[in-house]
Amino acid sequence: MKRVIKVKIESGRRPFACKLLIFLQVVLGIGAVFGGLGLVIDPSGELIKMPISILDYSPFSNFLIPGIILLVMLGILPLVVSYGLIRKTPWKLADKLNLFSEKHWTWAYSLFIGFILIIWITIQMYLIKQIIAAHVVYIFLGLLIQATTLLPSVQDYYSVK
Repeated sequence: MKRVIKVKIESGRRPFACKLLIFLQVVLGIGAVFGGLGLVIDPSGELIKMPISILDYSPFSNFLIPGIILLVMLGILPLVVSYGLIRKTPWKLADKLNLFSEKHWTWAYSLFIGFILIIWITIQMYLIKQIIAAHVVYIFLGLLIQATTLLPSVQDYYSVK
């Protein structure tokens, strides 16, 4: 006879995978805040050494709109989510967009951020007609955020009980 041992995660103890997820969200958020602010402050891209010529095939004449999107969606949002992942803060407005009612809103938004990052980088590669090493790194980061979010220990920790 095989013996099955189930490990119950105590609600007060944060598993390592949850700490990793918080770290990944903070890294993404901080990087995107700096990049997004740099593009908003100087839409020509010169401040962050981004040549305006990469926008030749895009619908944008400068980096203002991409900078705002980067700042908000991949900068501020992951930082808000990371704070929520740490504190498990309730937020009714965020819960309205939570497609996973059995999970805390931050768990769902963490998954959404992985998708947003992958879509953002994919569109960026399409519009600028090139792939650079940073694209590969950020696609990997998006996949890592999603994979970490989907780990059983993370799902258990952020389950609404």
